[in-house]
Order: sequence, then C-alpha cells, then structure tokens
Amino acid sequence: MASAERIEALRAKHARLEVEIDQEAHRPRPDEVQLASMKREKLRLKDEIERMSRLH
Repeated sequence: MASAERIEALRAKHARLEVEIDQEAHRPRPDEVQLASMKREKLRLKDEIERMSRLH
C-alpha cells in the first residue's frame, strides 16, 4: 500500500476509534478497561500517522 493510502487508512481508523470512545464514554456504565485500550490504540495510530507523514 502506498504511504499516502496507508496514512488515509490510519486516519479513518483513528476517526472510527474516536467515535467508539465517545459512545463508550457516554454509556451509563462505561467499560473503563475497554476505554483505556481504545485510547491507547488511538494514540498509537496518531503517532504512526505523524511518523509516516514526516517520511512522506
């Protein structure tokens, strides 16, 4: 996959995670373990997007 396409795919996944995090956080009893996991993944994606953007 070309790097520009990879970056866009990562951005799309990052955006989906943001929505999922928001939905989970606003449930009556959010799953804190799941929230933490999704937040870590979102941060990992952000770091990868930034790294790939510098190389692109």
